[in-house]
This record gives sequence, C-alpha cells and structure tokens, in this order.
Amino acid sequence: MAVPQDKQELLDAINATYEKLLSVIRRVPMPRVNECSLEGHAKGTQMSVANLVAYLVGWNELVLKWLDADAAGTVIDFPETGFKWNQLGQLAQKFYRDYQGIPFEQLLERLDSAKQRIVSSIQSRENAELYECPWYEHWTMGRMIQFNTASPYDNARGRLRKWLKAEGPSSQPA
Repeated sequence: MAVPQDKQELLDAINATYEKLLSVIRRVPMPRVNECSLEGHAKGTQMSVANLVAYLVGWNELVLKWLDADAAGTVIDFPETGFKWNQLGQLAQKFYRDYQGIPFEQLLERLDSAKQRIVSSIQSRENAELYECPWYEHWTMGRMIQFNTASPYDNARGRLRKWLKAEGPSSQPA
C-alpha cells in the first residue's frame, strides 16, 4: 500500500489494513492464541498471538495519548516516557506485560476501540493539521499516526500469515 499523503488516504489505509489484519486473526485457533511461538519484537524473543495483539493495543493507545497531549497543548514524550526510539523492543515487552492476563477477546475489543477512537480523531482534524506541517521533528501528524497504526497492522498481518503457513493444517480452524 502506498504511503498516505492526505487525510482520506490515511483513513483508507488504517481501515483497509485493519480489516485485512482481522481476517487473518480470525484464522488463528483460539487454543493457540497464548502459545509463544511467533518471533518477538525484540531480537531473540518469542511471543504469542495475544502478545502481538497487545503490542498493537499498546501502540494504538500510545497514539491516542500523543493526540490527547497535543490537544491539551502539553509536551509529548516520544515515543513513550522512559523509552527512546532505539528501545522499541523493550517497549514491546512493556506492552506484552501491560496487557498480560486480559482475555484475548477483550484484547481484540480494546484494539477495536482504540482504532475507532484514532479514526474519529483523524476525522475531526483538517488535512492541513495532519499533513501540512511538521509535528514531530520533520514528520507530520498524519505520518506519525500511519507509522503506528496502518504499518504495524500490516506487519502483524504478515507475521500471522507466515506463522499460520508454517504451522500447517493443525493451525487452521475446522
């Protein structure tokens, strides 16, 4: 998918990649969602499908935190307080811990809710605010949102498809 250049393309990218991700998540057998057999976000680690969804929830809720801070006129601590951009593997581990113990269906509901709130926030903004001025260093708000929603959705979809293919017929629902 091409990099979105305006508000409508951003909304289309988020919605399309999210729907494609959900179609792959639905193919994961429920008994396997907590099995740590996917390559993790930090080098040399393993994660479960539930961890992967927790990671997406974490990033979506972080984007919402950024947008709320921006609306309040407060300084945004990118990417997250206590983390630098070269520590994203550790941030992923934090997300796994933050959502540990939440039932898988509730994680999916939380992801859907966060995604819908992001979409609503985008819809309430003008294209100029999203794409015509830098927001973080030289990146626009729209690009930062895309980096942390549509791109991770697409990456997660690819990881899950690869995992499902490698796991063979036993991983396919009847």
